[in-house]
Amino acid sequence: MTKRHVSLPDDAEAGVQAFIDEVDDRLSSSEDTCDVVRDVLIDLHGDREAWDAWQAGADVSRAERVRLQSYDPCNATLESEYYAEKDEEAFKRSKYLQWLWRQFDATPMADNIHFALRFRQMLGRHLFADCGENCRFFKGISFTYGHNIEIGDNVVVHDDVHLDDRGKLTIGDRVSISDGAHIYSHDHDIVDQTSIRNFHTIVEDDARVTYDSMVRAGCRIGENSVVGARAVVQGDVPDHHVVVGMPAQSIRVKPGWESVAAEIDDGRLENNQDAREIPAEIPDDIEQFDEFERGLTRPEAEE
Repeated sequence: MTKRHVSLPDDAEAGVQAFIDEVDDRLSSSEDTCDVVRDVLIDLHGDREAWDAWQAGADVSRAERVRLQSYDPCNATLESEYYAEKDEEAFKRSKYLQWLWRQFDATPMADNIHFALRFRQMLGRHLFADCGENCRFFKGISFTYGHNIEIGDNVVVHDDVHLDDRGKLTIGDRVSISDGAHIYSHDHDIVDQTSIRNFHTIVEDDARVTYDSMVRAGCRIGENSVVGARAVVQGDVPDHHVVVGMPAQSIRVKPGWESVAAEIDDGRLENNQDAREIPAEIPDDIEQFDEFERGLTRPEAEE
């Protein structure tokens, strides 16, 4: 194996664990989540003195006021907040926790690996629908909501990965997702890009989704399979297969697994997206709008 154990000095370890436990306890309590997130971010960003002075009536510049207000996630919006079909009740809490995750990553402490991995693991247990043990979440990971993600044990997600859970995303045990990978659970209509469909995307146990690759919504990445670097997966990857390319095709079965791996013709991946669609229902009281306002009309419709 290529890894070794690393630990912090005893005093640093005690401080790190005490802080993580404190935040965990507060998030597990009945305390308002916005208040918890605000307090944690004020202190992590070293702004407690400025915050207290402002609360006591001190004058602050317009820019400083915006900064101080924005530690409270109730004063911020996320792109996914505008999605009309989301579960509004579930999003209330996941938005606040996602804000804490993102703003924590903007601090110098996000590069302190022994601390940051454990802090994000703790946040994952509050944010995700399910989060297993011994997961390692690195810097710059983004989500759509968070509450539609299920993650198994011993999963590693590296830097700058996007996990889209506008539909649903299930990640099995011992999965490795490399830097820059994007895994989607929603698609846009090719004619009307404002029309979307949500799907259940699945990454099975022991799969590897490697550097800068993309998995299309509604695909299944099979058990013990490998998605090669910069591959674009548009169908189901069979168990134990290695796929590469744009679009991804199977080029081989992992050595030693030939006797149990399915054979596929020409390396082409079967698309089962329709079977994994999640119907989206938009409440009647939601006022929808077209952000593009293009008014495009197909040529045949004009004849």
